[in-house]
Amino acid sequence: MQIYVNGEEKQIPDQTDMANLVELLSLTGQRIAVEVNEELVPRSAFDGHTLNEQDRIEIIHAVGGG
Repeated sequence: MQIYVNGEEKQIPDQTDMANLVELLSLTGQRIAVEVNEELVPRSAFDGHTLNEQDRIEIIHAVGGG
C-alpha cells in the first residue's frame, strides 16, 4: 500500500498500524509526535490506528530544551 511520510512516498504492507510503521522507520523508543491526515495520533493509540492507502503522515521529533 502507498502512503506518504513527511512528503515522501513509501510502500508498506496492507493492514500496517502506526506502531508497525514506527518500527519499520526505526523510530521505536524515540520521542515523536505523529499526525495522520492532519489529525494528531496519540502514542497510546498507535497500536489501534490502522493506516490506509494514500494516508499522509507527518512525524516530528520532539526536542527538549530550556
